[in-house]
Amino acid sequence: MQEHTPSEKILERVGALRWKAGHDFHDELVESLYTDAARIADRAVTRKGERGRFDMDRTIDRLVTSRWLGFPLMLLMLTVVFWLTIEGANYPSAMLATLLVDTVRPLLHSGATTIGLPWWLSGLLIDGIYLAMAWVISVMLPPMAIFFPLFTLLEDFGYLPRVAFNLDGLFRRAGAHGKQALTMAMGFGCNAAAIVSTRVIDSPRERLIAIITNNFALCNGRWPTQILVATIFIGGLAPAHLAGLVSAAAVVSVAVLGIVLTFVVSWALSRTVLKGEASAFSLELPPYRPPQILRTIYTSVIDRTLIVLWRAVVFAIPAGAVIWLASNIQVADLSLAEHFINFTGPFGAFVGLNGVILLAYVIAIPANEIVIPTILMLTVLTARLAGAGDGAGVMFEPDSLEANAEVLRAGGWTLLTAINLMLFSLVHNPCSTTIYTIYRETKSAKWTTVATLLPVVMGFVMCFVVAQVWRLFS
Repeated sequence: MQEHTPSEKILERVGALRWKAGHDFHDELVESLYTDAARIADRAVTRKGERGRFDMDRTIDRLVTSRWLGFPLMLLMLTVVFWLTIEGANYPSAMLATLLVDTVRPLLHSGATTIGLPWWLSGLLIDGIYLAMAWVISVMLPPMAIFFPLFTLLEDFGYLPRVAFNLDGLFRRAGAHGKQALTMAMGFGCNAAAIVSTRVIDSPRERLIAIITNNFALCNGRWPTQILVATIFIGGLAPAHLAGLVSAAAVVSVAVLGIVLTFVVSWALSRTVLKGEASAFSLELPPYRPPQILRTIYTSVIDRTLIVLWRAVVFAIPAGAVIWLASNIQVADLSLAEHFINFTGPFGAFVGLNGVILLAYVIAIPANEIVIPTILMLTVLTARLAGAGDGAGVMFEPDSLEANAEVLRAGGWTLLTAINLMLFSLVHNPCSTTIYTIYRETKSAKWTTVATLLPVVMGFVMCFVVAQVWRLFS
């Protein structure tokens, strides 16, 4: 049964009294209000000489909304959620990848051979379209199936309104709405779902700010890129017993940078193209209550996870086709992918990236989950690495971290490339599912374009600055 807020209970009491008391309604109402006020005062006020009563809600609130402990506890809680999501998703992701990529894909190839499909058609359908969908499902489904229930449990328990309470002052100074804290937190699971959640913000101006800046929250599709690159290139610089800690610190630092950018860009938007005063809102902290597990699972899996996954799979279909075609259609003895990489290579090197990364992010607009498999495949293609991968246009991930490192280093990757990829992974265009959701929520091509291109420009500027500083001191 849903628990009503105090204001709803008062309205129910008034309605009941009007029906019961008849002409004595006003006297009964005043007496009832005084009774409730006395009960609340007796619970909230400690009189001189009395020993204060223990109140669980107030005791917890003294900790989680404390000026000194509120933020550390909030970061600890979110860190635990992220850790559970990342660690918990590893095994089911590997199982799904084994099933869909290592088991089903060979069966599909056998079936294509049996019915006599031409190599190019089976390659396009199986190695292109099917493989892209398989990677999206195996990488995207497990973390969403873990993150969204955990997020909803915190919401049902009553903790997320305390997060909004803690961050309200910072968002208000940035000219944004305090509830943007909730939509930002949702973005760490999926930016598309977070865009929908901005409906809780009543002000159109502040809701637009929340929509434009939500891409700075690292969604689950970008965590694998961050973790892999940090482990190989940053954790590899530390002693073996500290490598994991250093890698984790690097990834957390990127996530914190995203939060900082959210405040900075919100502040800039609220003082330029989206001028206005931050609206005041009444935030009623609900009582803590045990989460409703079954409702949480249904809401998280059906209303969030599967709907978002379905959109991502639909958008992955053209991405898989483009990857395979670009890698297999040749002009002047080079594939279209190689022509693009050679053309954009100088600009990529100028900003501390490379042409492979630029093409991977163009192809992976439908889904960030396929960035790493695409980068590895394109690196093998352009570097002519023998014995790596399954052929042109076939996305893959090696079985070991060392194999990943060998492929990337053979492609000319340096520590600068790794750092700038982590930054660009944070600050680049939203995926096509999120872009589509932004347009559906704003009904504006103008603001959808702004939300799409603003992060790209910022990402290139940040990478350029880091590259110039790196070259200056190296």
